[in-house]
Amino acid sequence: MEINASASRFVSEYANQTIRVYLYFAIGFLVPFTIGHPQELVGVVVNATLIVAALQLDSYKEVIPLLFAPSLGVLARGLIFGPYTPFLAIMLPFIWIGNALLVVGIRELIANRNQNYWISLGASSLAKSGFLFGSAFALVSLSIVPAIFLMTMGATQLITALAGGCLAFGIVKLGYLTKTN
Repeated sequence: MEINASASRFVSEYANQTIRVYLYFAIGFLVPFTIGHPQELVGVVVNATLIVAALQLDSYKEVIPLLFAPSLGVLARGLIFGPYTPFLAIMLPFIWIGNALLVVGIRELIANRNQNYWISLGASSLAKSGFLFGSAFALVSLSIVPAIFLMTMGATQLITALAGGCLAFGIVKLGYLTKTN
């Protein structure tokens, strides 16, 4: 009987994690794909989803697909940047790395090192936005992408990451979503 209870608990936990991965991926993809504008609202929801996933999922391998979902949603929609969409394709690897910096920063500092949430959020948001701005600046300087990417990959990324972190705090830390739900 004990083996069946253990197996049942394992199946339940696995199903819970799998459902979470699909749910977070769906939110990460569908919000940019269906809503699209305003970019600030979409960015807040996407960053909150990434942060919640970083704190709630058991391993990095479960979080990895989520790093790609938002930018693929934006690219699939093709409307957010209008004529700039082909340039967005050039930015995709940098966006994915920026998302990874946010997720890894949050997960490492909060979940693995038990650091203060707000300091961890600030550091991770700065890492993401700084990397994206630096990448955009280099690509603009080389005349590979237009200057509009400097704003969208700098200050906007910082603001939406911080605001997304505030939303994620409300969701996770205040108990609306726990690992066992």
